[in-house]
Amino acid sequence: MDNIRSSASITLSVWNAIFLREAVSRVSGGRAAWVWLLVEPVAHLTILMVVLSTVRHGITLGIDFALFLAVGILGYTLFRSTALRSMAAISANRALFAYRQVKPVDVVLVRAFLEGVIQLFVGLIMFAGMLLAGFDVVPYDPLTVMLVYGLFWLFGTGIGLMLSVGSTLIPELGKVANICFIPLYFVSGVMFPPVLLPPEVLDWLLLNPIMQGVELARSSFSPSYTTVTGLDVGYVAAFAFASFFFGLALHVRFARRLLMQ
Repeated sequence: MDNIRSSASITLSVWNAIFLREAVSRVSGGRAAWVWLLVEPVAHLTILMVVLSTVRHGITLGIDFALFLAVGILGYTLFRSTALRSMAAISANRALFAYRQVKPVDVVLVRAFLEGVIQLFVGLIMFAGMLLAGFDVVPYDPLTVMLVYGLFWLFGTGIGLMLSVGSTLIPELGKVANICFIPLYFVSGVMFPPVLLPPEVLDWLLLNPIMQGVELARSSFSPSYTTVTGLDVGYVAAFAFASFFFGLALHVRFARRLLMQ
């Protein structure tokens, strides 16, 4: 009886094996693949700084413009990358389902966790580089920053869980989801300060939990940042937890079909 492993130990062993497999695949998927993990957000930030700096004359944000963009880009990228890469986890690891210990939800959760770890390191390296360049990137409320970015990851994981089921059962759904993330980027306040928008437009955009999270993170980095009223971290948390548990429920409901698909 001592040799019988518990369900928890089996699950942890499966997650560990999948994590190592995913990590090796991610950083060795191409020539200098690990370099591009950092180059992409840095290039994104640099291009936006160059383009948008020409149209922001006379606009006082109460926060350094580079930090304003970096916080928004990293927050949205954490959410989007976690969601989209989790969505494709089942199709990318279908061969593993030959082992009865591996379930579709395992590969989705592990890939989401790996993406969170990668984005964490990318963010730390970017902020360290900005600090060395002379920018003030030390948040005055680090706990709120960590909470908001944690909710971004959880929200992305929840969306990824739901989309992994939907795109497996209905492949066209995955293509639609990729397209939907494009307009979501522009209405999440990544490139512009929402406080400058007309009230009738702002009221609608405040329904977007991503924009609220981005604004909460910015105001936590700089107390002088001019943000909008009506921000609520509980609103962001509600979307994050609701999507996560609904995604888990979908995996339980369609577990057999996901294996047979």
